[in-house]
Amino acid sequence: MYKDDAGFAKLKADIEDFAKAEGRRPRMLVCKMGQDGHDRGAKVIATAFADLGFDVDIGPLFQTPEEAARQAVENDVHIVAASSLAAGHKTLVPSLIAELKAQGAGDILVVTGGVIPTQDYDFLYKAGVAAVYGPGTNIPKAAAEILELLKKRGKAA
Repeated sequence: MYKDDAGFAKLKADIEDFAKAEGRRPRMLVCKMGQDGHDRGAKVIATAFADLGFDVDIGPLFQTPEEAARQAVENDVHIVAASSLAAGHKTLVPSLIAELKAQGAGDILVVTGGVIPTQDYDFLYKAGVAAVYGPGTNIPKAAAEILELLKKRGKAA
């Protein structure tokens, strides 16, 4: 499907460039916090990003923000992708960001996705979320955006 796609080839090259600059591939934790047991989307994202060349960790269902932050710190990730389908995004994601800061990892990029009403996007951005991805997001485009966000944050040389 992407065999002859120039944008896809550039994304793969950018991921390789990141790996050379950092000494490792971009590493992402995909987490499901709170009482949200709907993990199909999170698994699709985790698999797709791994297929693109990211190192991906998947947290267990029903994590607390503290547990997700601890796993992110222990696994030395660049990005935490918080998946939300059960309307906990306005409490759990800001708590995750606060907990990352409390654990000395405020430089970890936090993105979120899932079924999040568009009227909540500004709230999440103000809370410190770097990007919000809804249903139907083009995954290679999202991966390219996340790589750019990492570069702007100084996570890649």
